[in-house]
Amino acid sequence: MPKVTWKGGALLAPVPPALVSCSHGGRDNLITVAWTGIINSDPPKTYISVRPERFSHSLIKESGEFVINLPTSHIIRSIDFCGVRSGRDTDKFAACRLTREAASAVGCPLVGESPVSLECKVTDVLPLGSHDMFMADILAVDVDERYIDENGKFHIEKCALAAYSHGQYFALGKKIGSFGYSVKKKKK
Repeated sequence: MPKVTWKGGALLAPVPPALVSCSHGGRDNLITVAWTGIINSDPPKTYISVRPERFSHSLIKESGEFVINLPTSHIIRSIDFCGVRSGRDTDKFAACRLTREAASAVGCPLVGESPVSLECKVTDVLPLGSHDMFMADILAVDVDERYIDENGKFHIEKCALAAYSHGQYFALGKKIGSFGYSVKKKKK
């Protein structure tokens, strides 16, 4: 099948429109970032990339901490709002009616409406051009107990997580496989 070639661009999708909470000097803020991911398993490390002119950039740089709150389709309007409004003038928690919850390992709040929150401590800041990458250790993962069964298994598929792709939000849904299923031996 023929393909059209474009110049290099940021078209790796879908990604989570992660709602990042941060705090410094008594100011809490929320920022939506699409540039995030896992960069190492052991020790667990992640990153977020933030434009230096964003209000949250200075809060994260000064505190050295942030929380990645995975978004659900139920709060997608708030996710969008937090990505297009500045926290310099607006308390986004109040404006979006989102719940601040205490974190266990960092000083910034978790978002109560998020089923999964990753508490992060910045280890390196890498200026890349339009964005600075904050690389961080994942110190704690907070999971809503409603999605953990009696055997301790986390059912992320029940969280109604959202995805972002090329300017649009999507609700994740149908499971189409599990890791390793393509090579799993069939039962006789």
